[in-house]
Amino acid sequence: MTIQTVRMEQSADPGVRVDVCAVTDLEVERGRAALLDGGTQVALFLLPDGSVRAVSNCDPYSGANVLSRGIVGTRLVADGTETPTIASPLHKQVWDLRTGEVLETHGRESRHLRVHAVEIDGGRVLIGEAETR
Repeated sequence: MTIQTVRMEQSADPGVRVDVCAVTDLEVERGRAALLDGGTQVALFLLPDGSVRAVSNCDPYSGANVLSRGIVGTRLVADGTETPTIASPLHKQVWDLRTGEVLETHGRESRHLRVHAVEIDGGRVLIGEAETR
């Protein structure tokens, strides 16, 4: 697993983004982990369409930082569109990589996955603070 430590600058501006890595450091449908200042781990995923998604690396069901090692896929959602997903490598719960909504709980209560805003600038992946829910 590749882990890169990056510093999240303290700012009153919620639009602040942190340079995490180059897009070329990522492989399609393979997760990479980044350790943010303060100990937060983020799982990054390069999707086949060239977009990058960032979610918490912590599996909300087990508490283990393993989602960067999860299984990337797609699912049809209620509105009939296909959404990119990540399945936990431990218990196979599945989340929507766009929203963090759990799509498959395997009989357990719903637990949301924290999603980070992602921006690509000059071939660099920039991420923001996770949305709160």
